[in-house]
Amino acid sequence: MASRRAFLAGLGAMALPGPVQPAWAQPAPVAIGAIRWDAWYAPGSVPTMAVERALTPAPWRHRAPFFAEVPADGGPIRMPPPDQAVMDRQIALAASAGIDFWAFVSYPAASSMSEGFRLYRASAARHRVKFALLCEAVRWGSRDAPGEALATHPALLADADCQRVGGRPLYFLGFLSDDLITQAWGGIAGLRAAVDGFRQRARQAGAGDPFIVLMTPVPDQAWRWVPLLGLDGVSAYAWQAGARAAPYAALAQTAERGWAAQAALGIPVVPTAMTGWDRRPRVQNPVPWEGWQRPGEAMDRHYAAPTPEELAAHLRRAIAFAGSQAPRTALIYAWNENDEGGWLEPTHPFDDARLRALRGAACRPLPSDRCVRLPAS
Repeated sequence: MASRRAFLAGLGAMALPGPVQPAWAQPAPVAIGAIRWDAWYAPGSVPTMAVERALTPAPWRHRAPFFAEVPADGGPIRMPPPDQAVMDRQIALAASAGIDFWAFVSYPAASSMSEGFRLYRASAARHRVKFALLCEAVRWGSRDAPGEALATHPALLADADCQRVGGRPLYFLGFLSDDLITQAWGGIAGLRAAVDGFRQRARQAGAGDPFIVLMTPVPDQAWRWVPLLGLDGVSAYAWQAGARAAPYAALAQTAERGWAAQAALGIPVVPTAMTGWDRRPRVQNPVPWEGWQRPGEAMDRHYAAPTPEELAAHLRRAIAFAGSQAPRTALIYAWNENDEGGWLEPTHPFDDARLRALRGAACRPLPSDRCVRLPAS
């Protein structure tokens, strides 16, 4: 990625400084987001019980979120009832590490998976970390039965705390497929009509025209669907290549090659940086929504966890790459995909090494918990 960085010549560095650019002429800092997948806030629900079970075995207990109940005797991990103070603390931790927004994986309002978003919206501190919506395409429903997301998301995009790109609300649409386009929408024209209608409803709600980013790691999909659907950019939920017990450096390289392949399409890119990929808790104890997973099958398909130094270096490259793209936005997988292997959130009892790595990559050194952003180069 060195070709995307600006270097100062040695003689120039020794010369007297020239005129300082006025603040209004300097580019805005890169906005940094992190994906939130909130299976952790509904004790007794199917998703929460599944992640408790996945993280209970000894090799995975260290991945439990800092607010989990982790018995010292090796008993089952338990997630406590929803607590506003826990969410408020997460907001403070994220903001001090340099996170500008969380990309919430969106579910119906009544779903237990929406409890994290509810707690976030109820926080008096939520202005410190804005939000974007990350919607699975299936939640848009179909031509004959539009989904709840199509009805409710346009108004959410008008919220003052919704993350914006050039004044436009940021929205991620992912997990699209040719089969879904055909079966749910009767073809690309049907889905394009849904996109156009979504934009119109957002404008009517006072949100303006959304900046819609397609999430796919497959270049051919982005090349076809972004222009045909009238979308604005491309990203990916996660990057991985199915490696067998590979080092973290291989995962970082896979992601960085992915960003370059997306940029080569001539489409604005929101690069997704990887904090890890290690699904072994779900392989050992499969979760109900991954019916294809057989217990213990492919336990060797994972990457080693990053050291703080490795993670910080990869995040710096993601921020620098994002600085070369029109959205000037970077995304991180993830805030809390703990059982899938990618997280920034402190883990039990309170290991915040990954957040400190992000802060080192994104913020100027300060004695306070305030993040002043470093240049994106």
